[in-house]
Amino acid sequence: MARLHRRLRAPQPGWTASADVVVVGSGIAGLTAALELRTRVPRVLLVTKGALSSGSTVWAQGGIAAALDPTDSPEAHLADTLAAGGGLCDPRAVEVLVTEGPARVSELVARGAVFDTDSGGGIALGREGGHHADRIAHAGGDATGAEISRALVAQLEAVRTDPGIEVIENALVLDVLTGSPGPDGRAPACGVTLHVRGAGSRDGVGAALAPAVVLATGGIGQVFRSSTNPPAATGDGIAAALRAGASVGDLEFVQFHPTVLWLGSGAKGQLPLISEAVRGEGAVLLDELGTRFMPAVHPMAELAPRDVVAHAIVRQMAATGSDHVLLDARGLATARGRDFLARRFPTITARLLDAGIDWTEEPVPVAPAQHYHSGGVVTDVDGRSDVPGLYAVGEVACTGVHGANRLASNSLLEGLVFATRAARDIAARLAAGDLVQHEPVERDGAPGLVPAAARSRVQAIATAGPGVIRDERGLLGARTHLAAVLDAADEGDVVAEPQLAEWETTNVHQVASALTEAALRRTESRGGHFRSDFPAVDPAWARRVVVRLGDDGELVVS
Repeated sequence: MARLHRRLRAPQPGWTASADVVVVGSGIAGLTAALELRTRVPRVLLVTKGALSSGSTVWAQGGIAAALDPTDSPEAHLADTLAAGGGLCDPRAVEVLVTEGPARVSELVARGAVFDTDSGGGIALGREGGHHADRIAHAGGDATGAEISRALVAQLEAVRTDPGIEVIENALVLDVLTGSPGPDGRAPACGVTLHVRGAGSRDGVGAALAPAVVLATGGIGQVFRSSTNPPAATGDGIAAALRAGASVGDLEFVQFHPTVLWLGSGAKGQLPLISEAVRGEGAVLLDELGTRFMPAVHPMAELAPRDVVAHAIVRQMAATGSDHVLLDARGLATARGRDFLARRFPTITARLLDAGIDWTEEPVPVAPAQHYHSGGVVTDVDGRSDVPGLYAVGEVACTGVHGANRLASNSLLEGLVFATRAARDIAARLAAGDLVQHEPVERDGAPGLVPAAARSRVQAIATAGPGVIRDERGLLGARTHLAAVLDAADEGDVVAEPQLAEWETTNVHQVASALTEAALRRTESRGGHFRSDFPAVDPAWARRVVVRLGDDGELVVS
């Protein structure tokens, strides 16, 4: 079994800040949590890895799902979510999502988010894969995340001068600080260490102390060679939570978006996705011979759940000896006018033109790439992890809403709903005296660091091991190779100094290691986890795989 370090190697904090709550991340979940907390507790500290407006939410093209139409219902939304989740959703968490979702979307509108409207002036609702009703709200056609981020950032900028809230930009959170274990043996969270890039009073490595920490750090895209996630998505929150002793679950369920622009076999990093909504409007998938293959795979054809479409594409690529398939939207241009695609999908149209593709005239080459992570820090419906005082919301969390596979456009809603619940729970517990400040205690074991030079190696290992299609041989190989990377770093034969690229690479390595162990344990195929050596769903595996880091640094899987 793999062993990992329980803290990052870093300089001692040169400054200290205090707050009632530290929120880490500035996507929809982090911004919502900070805005909700600002009106409920005396002091909030929001830490973000880049600029305030640089959260992953900006990149969300699809939309936000909620039962807003009178002919729709939370019950119908619940049924579609459970179906997509492959039998592993937590029904209680899904019920919270779909029943509280419409109110949270209304509050988002009240905060200034402007959604596309229909002829009657109401929010226009579309349909995406896995949904049996029109319940997807969009903004700017394919710029929903950017509009939501704009509105929430504007709300936060408006209160920047409020002494009750401080924003620290360009700050990477290194570790969650923990205190002495309580009677139950659990060490409570009591703040974070972070590294701030820039000049000023908050510069270099420091410590932010608080009775409650909210992780809203987004996804793990940079664990893989190619992803739709921004470069900052290096799994920082999951890795920090693991090192703090938190349980992480459903790590093996990685959603590979079926239609990501194929830019050649050597392409890596963040790649443009072609939104699910394009297929929702009627675009079809063809192989390189021009054959449409999805109707023979699933009754919903191109609108089947994402894992079904991604696996079908991989199989079709293998059958034709190709490294991509084609997304054909030319029929939309013919039926609705040549300007329809540019009006409905202006961002995608611009990115395709940048790549030399006019999708009104030619099919678009696409292939699956990492897009979303259904797993994360295990929480209850109020965002609480099993580390006292440590919360997680948004993509970094494992609420049980997504199960084995996220239903399209549920992620933005999850961030809204559970960030709101977490903020209100924290405020109530602080008022009741249930959350108090603890003194940080250094965790056992030597700190560690993986050199930045090893990142491409780690990404290649993750792509070949726990990638789109997995098997025991590949996963065992990934375990061995990841261990070798860490051994080389620990032996001191490589150059690794405490700095941003090394800290990020260490997080990428730790997440890849935990993900590999979870994928090895689950000997079946379900949702975003496909094992070619165990291709069928096994009813005995209708349960969660949980990974923890033991006191000796060993990854414990249960």
